[in-house]
Amino acid sequence: MNEPYLGASIPKLGFGFMRLPKMQDGSMDMEQIRRMVDLYMQRGFTYFDTAYTYDGGASETALREALVERYPRSSFQVATKLSLMSLERSEDGPYMFETSLKRLGLDRIDFYLLHNISRERDAKADQYGVWDYVNTLKASGRISHLGISFHDTADVLDDVLTRHPEVEFVQLQINYADWENPRIQSRLCYETARRHNKPVIIMEPVKGGALAKLSGEAEAVLKAADPDASAASWAIRFAASLDGLITVLSGMSTYEQLDENTSFMRDMKPLTDQERAAVFSAADALLKSAAIACTACRYCVEGCPVNVNIPMIFDLYNDYLTYHQLARVKNTYALYTKKTSGKASACLRCGACEEICPQHLPIRTYLAEIAGVFDE
Repeated sequence: MNEPYLGASIPKLGFGFMRLPKMQDGSMDMEQIRRMVDLYMQRGFTYFDTAYTYDGGASETALREALVERYPRSSFQVATKLSLMSLERSEDGPYMFETSLKRLGLDRIDFYLLHNISRERDAKADQYGVWDYVNTLKASGRISHLGISFHDTADVLDDVLTRHPEVEFVQLQINYADWENPRIQSRLCYETARRHNKPVIIMEPVKGGALAKLSGEAEAVLKAADPDASAASWAIRFAASLDGLITVLSGMSTYEQLDENTSFMRDMKPLTDQERAAVFSAADALLKSAAIACTACRYCVEGCPVNVNIPMIFDLYNDYLTYHQLARVKNTYALYTKKTSGKASACLRCGACEEICPQHLPIRTYLAEIAGVFDE
């Protein structure tokens, strides 16, 4: 291979088939999706990302109808994923792969990922023989490249990549707002992947749409740097300016979004040092707008008798207050509290956390407020 790393020649905007436009009855708006695919291809982009679970399989079917049945196979790359969340027996892995092939109308997947891997799901993949299975798919040529999508901490990623060197690429949640976030660890996970010499696919560069519309100081900072650039363009260009990327995924939901994103990504210019400084100033402004001034020192966590991860819950609540996307944050809250800790409503009001908090925060009052929003 003459390329310096996997996917170096792939255009740096990938089309995420996760938030597709729909009709009033909930079915896919195939007319608009075809128009979106056509414009995306006309502007020189080639990478499509879907998954076995997206829209109950309708995403993969829509990709077949809008792309696979209408364009030469050599003109695009398709990525899809084996759902570790749905894995309950050893037969499930092969079933999901074969089902994805049928929905997509393909006999080979370009980029195949184990979906949403974590410490627990990696163990589940071992238990049900998924690693062995996907390695046989790679050896037989039924998948071209094997990777993982990842939502966990950098130490877990380091462990997974150390034990599974066959992983060729990593898909990570990276955006400028979460670059130093202690829960998401965008920077740390990115640096871990690169330390293992794995190229990266970036997901959620606009934080599920949260960075597409800014206000207050964050908006003012970016408008001062470039009054004509959209908030979304800043977020996507920040991600696309990182080294070692296969592509940056955008889950574009309308023709207008795709038109905008492809227009500035056709000739994407990496951020200058001044622009990068502006982006991080905007991130600082977003952080300052948070309602709870928790520094995530974690002193409170060690002594909590019911294992409430207070800094993580405060971080999610600040996310909600900053971006006003309750459904997205509640989904994340449900996932994290189920996996690692108690909910805000589990607080016993014993006060041990407040006694040790260096910031002297009224933690019990905050947890009661959050429980009323997230645990209702």
